[in-house]
Amino acid sequence: MQSVNPANGSVLGRFDTWDGPRVGKALDLAERAAQVWRDMGLAERGGLLRRAAQVLRQRRAHYAQIITQEMGKLTAEAEAEIDKCATVCEHYAAEAPRYLADEVLESDAGRSLVAWQPLGTVLAVMPWNFPFWQVFRFAAPALMAGNTALLKHASNVPRCALTIEEVFREAGFPPGVFQTLMIRASQVEGVIRDRRVHAVTLTGSEAAGRAVAAVAGQMLKKTVLELGGSDPFVILEDADLDLTVSQAVASRFMNAGQSCIAAKRFVVVEPVAEAFLGRFREAVRALKPGDPAKESTTLAPMAREDLRDELHAQVRKSIAAGAVPLEGCEPVPGKGTWYRASILDRVTSGMPACDEEMFGPVAAVIHARDEADAIRIANDTRFGLGGSVWTRDSVRGEAVARRLACGCAFVNGLVKSDPRLPFGGIKDSGYGRELSLLGIREFVNAKTIWIR
Repeated sequence: MQSVNPANGSVLGRFDTWDGPRVGKALDLAERAAQVWRDMGLAERGGLLRRAAQVLRQRRAHYAQIITQEMGKLTAEAEAEIDKCATVCEHYAAEAPRYLADEVLESDAGRSLVAWQPLGTVLAVMPWNFPFWQVFRFAAPALMAGNTALLKHASNVPRCALTIEEVFREAGFPPGVFQTLMIRASQVEGVIRDRRVHAVTLTGSEAAGRAVAAVAGQMLKKTVLELGGSDPFVILEDADLDLTVSQAVASRFMNAGQSCIAAKRFVVVEPVAEAFLGRFREAVRALKPGDPAKESTTLAPMAREDLRDELHAQVRKSIAAGAVPLEGCEPVPGKGTWYRASILDRVTSGMPACDEEMFGPVAAVIHARDEADAIRIANDTRFGLGGSVWTRDSVRGEAVARRLACGCAFVNGLVKSDPRLPFGGIKDSGYGRELSLLGIREFVNAKTIWIR
């Protein structure tokens, strides 16, 4: 595995992948650890999770620097990511006793209840775009529930992967409770099939999700999938344009647009389209690419050259099909993997900018006749992760949000994940939920206990 700085193309390090025997040792260790960890009290597990949060906060700048160097995220965004990881640890340490409390039910028994018990060892296949958050989003609830965890991280963020294991080690977690597997994608199937692994969670592409789900299905193992998205950003005629434009830029261009819940399709009703586009173009032009470690930089590089090439191919095909390039729409020559902040206008169904996930700094603008047409366009996608509605009328906004076919809908706010709220998608965006009560109950056995 190779770690490369996407801002300038410099090689940060190379790491050997593990062979079969080395992977087997890790699985043995996880299995032994699971027997001890599951019997540890919630208070003790919660104390260790709080300690992990402390380690994250104490070394915040160091961890953020690793993220910035390895995948190009702006330093301010990387620091916010570390803060969020600490928050999710603290949330589950505090709320797990309530989330996992026995649920007493009425039946023909003298007493009957549901007990929430860990499944065992969970394999997590995680992406590079939020290299710490995606891992902690899964790990905090899974570990707090009494499971052990194995991480197969994206191959371009090996330093992040090893550093996350270091966080848990420094927090005092017992050996084997959380381990990073330095394995290739081709080795994942063998790990899923291994009897010492009991469930799998994946955040990533549709193709990866289908492959993992197919193998896990054959082995009858529980899965949670958080896949791609093409989130609609629905702008109604009564939207507050100052708020809408500022949040449109943040939602599309944060992390260089490399987020599954970034706004991808800007569905704007005709009465306000011209006014929105004028302000939106001005705000996009003001974005400043540069060294992601500098505070003045507001647009980060893309994480890898192949991802940039794929994005540009989607842009070119969309333009060839009739989309109008208003801003950018081309890579930046020179060192690093930069792509200009871009706007494609007059996007329609049948174009990659509409039908596919655009994982980079390109906004696709789609014109709608009215509210009903905007809802139709928003739902005319195989994806169903998130969506947002922008209107001065919150009652109207909620009504539209309820009609969006997605896992999470926001009114006058950009789509985000929050430890207190369930997160996940439908359709080709995956299934299952992370975070909140639903997240911690994904990888547990809901055991019915009946007592005469």
